[in-house]
Amino acid sequence: MAESETRYRVGGMDCASCATKIDTAVRRLAGVADVSVSVMAGTMTVRHDGSSDLKAIEKKVTGLGYSVAPLAGNVAPAHAHSSQHRHDHGHDHRDHADHDHDHAVHDHEGHDHAGHSHDHTSHDDDHSHDHGEKEIEGLHGHDHAPMAGPWWQSRKGRLTILSGAALVAAYAVGHLVPAIASYAFIVAMLIGLVPIARRAIMAALSGTPFSIEMLMTIAAVGAVIINAGEEAATVVFLFLVGELLEGVAAGKARESIQSLTALVPKTALLEDNGQTREVPAESLSVGAIIMVRPGDRISADGIILSGESAIDEAPVTGESTPVRKGVDAVVFAGTVNGDAVLRVRVTAAAADNTIARVVKLVEEAQESKAPTERFIDRFSRYYTPGVVVVAALVAVVPPLLFAGPWGEWVYKGLAILLIGCPCALVISTPAAIAASLSSGARRGLLMKGGAVLETLGKVTMVAFDKTGTLTEGKPQVTDIISFGLSEAQVLSRAAVLEQGSSHPLALAILNRAKADGVPVPPAFELEALPGKGVSGKVGGETLDLLSPPAARERGTLSAEQDARITALNDEGKSVSVLLVNGVGAGLIAMRDEPREDAEAGLAALKSAGVKAMMLTGDNKRTAAAVAGMLGIDWRGEMMPEDKQRVVGELKRQGFIVAKVGDGINDAPALATADIGIAMGGGTDVALETADAAVLHGRVGDVARMIELSKRTMRNILQNITIALGLKAVFLVTTIAGITGLWPAILADTGATVLVTINALRLLRIKI
Repeated sequence: MAESETRYRVGGMDCASCATKIDTAVRRLAGVADVSVSVMAGTMTVRHDGSSDLKAIEKKVTGLGYSVAPLAGNVAPAHAHSSQHRHDHGHDHRDHADHDHDHAVHDHEGHDHAGHSHDHTSHDDDHSHDHGEKEIEGLHGHDHAPMAGPWWQSRKGRLTILSGAALVAAYAVGHLVPAIASYAFIVAMLIGLVPIARRAIMAALSGTPFSIEMLMTIAAVGAVIINAGEEAATVVFLFLVGELLEGVAAGKARESIQSLTALVPKTALLEDNGQTREVPAESLSVGAIIMVRPGDRISADGIILSGESAIDEAPVTGESTPVRKGVDAVVFAGTVNGDAVLRVRVTAAAADNTIARVVKLVEEAQESKAPTERFIDRFSRYYTPGVVVVAALVAVVPPLLFAGPWGEWVYKGLAILLIGCPCALVISTPAAIAASLSSGARRGLLMKGGAVLETLGKVTMVAFDKTGTLTEGKPQVTDIISFGLSEAQVLSRAAVLEQGSSHPLALAILNRAKADGVPVPPAFELEALPGKGVSGKVGGETLDLLSPPAARERGTLSAEQDARITALNDEGKSVSVLLVNGVGAGLIAMRDEPREDAEAGLAALKSAGVKAMMLTGDNKRTAAAVAGMLGIDWRGEMMPEDKQRVVGELKRQGFIVAKVGDGINDAPALATADIGIAMGGGTDVALETADAAVLHGRVGDVARMIELSKRTMRNILQNITIALGLKAVFLVTTIAGITGLWPAILADTGATVLVTINALRLLRIKI
């Protein structure tokens, strides 16, 4: 039976131990092959053999205290998933927002009861009617701080307020009637503890006995037994406050990438029989023609049919200067049209536009774990039971062997239980990785998962393709040399002959003529000379634009002119010879020039201690000329399999290799490299074949990606230090009797919040 894959939006997860509980519980169900849960994306992907009871999966998750809703477009067989994201992009892209909004709604009813799942359908239906308003609200939704309502209206918010009020009431009662003070505190504690204990039991039954809820429950009950009811109630309240803070912080991290979907406008102006009418953007089909007014956001990916305008791509690519685009140029949904009316033919449905796919890729990337994250997960699996054993020994050994007072040592043991919660440690890695993936995506740097992000920082050699990667991919006129005529006259006559041609060298001449404003009169008797050039007549002159060999055949070149051609060829330039009435009148040299930022981008790599090399299929003269201008090592005249071989050799020499190319002819080398980076404006192949993609094709972005990876790894190290350091300090102070139960829970919550806030700094970095 073919494996299928089902994705869910899960609400209420606020730290990595939530994800672990869900993972452990769902993995044990019949027919489930694999589970991946992302706290930061708020999603879960389940691979199953088709025999699984999907309702049982949903019931299991809701039983643990989370809301769950299947994402649309869930029919993709798992094996097709990695090579063909298209199946999954089929889901209506508002789902990213939709189900988050769902959580907010379920919270008002309490997501603990399993029966709530029926609401998803009805809510989805009513969502589609007034979708515009709700989507924006729901985008930032999170179980603890849904933007559809303030945090105090969420279920956990209300429980925290109730627990706090009960604690204040218990203090008041205790003050007025001291005799019943202890009972008042027990009641206050139970208000917060009962839902926590219920979740602890569900988690234990689902295979996670050492959950934070279980540690919390044992500590609170133990505290009551040793007459520390007041502290038990305070600790439960602080725990709930901590969960609320974690939820708000996790929501902040989540909304950073979700907010991208808000960039796409809700409506579009559709051209229909010569009229324009406003339609919902998500109803646009491929091939539809839309009109975009100046200042409007473009509502779909497409190709410009008419008009020329400056397009502000900053929302999608982070590119600060607007890009001038005219007929046949590609535009992305969510970018802003500057100064002219454009007619655009839609090339991708709403669920499949660049932004929807970027969001989808980032969410999938967040579900794939980095090596550090996998190590921390394994570590915490032994760490938590280890802490429980230490806590038990601290509680029992001193009284039994050294006649210590039972109350004091049991109290210390309970405090150690609370210190032992692995939340901060477990979230230290995914929080930083999620923030980095989001931060990168907003700047046009896409990385598919934590493992890619982690490896990028270790890269020591970057192998670049030449054409379209280090260079513009389009030849440009570099030299105009005239013999007897002016440069403008040489250019004008060459352009006359090239009119109507779509050959890259012809386009280079026509573009230069347009840029220089030289006149291009119509020509007569134009004739193509296959393999040699083109000839024609203008104003009584017979003109020929020939390749150097064809010009030599006619014997029209002087020795000096021939020497000039050879010198230009040695610089890697293609030369066309202009003859007027059979006499050499000028030379036009062209070359595919390096991108504007290529030199600076390579310098940035060099300063980061990363070597660079150019691998190209071009002839060795051209390769040597471009490499010389950029100061880079090179190999020329290479077939795709040669590039693959060189990448393999570099790896054997001990380099960690990133291969940068356009994702098509470089596919074998991209696959062989440790990291394959596709250059280009979000093409299907670029986004789906490589490990990472640079959406707006700047060479400097490769260095930025490596720098982002290094910053992320430093951030993770800081997070782990904060998490373990705080625990170590409080472990010592607890055993020494300096701190008690409530500082212990503050240490745990404080560490989790600190770690999350530190990770969120990655969202704000300027790279």
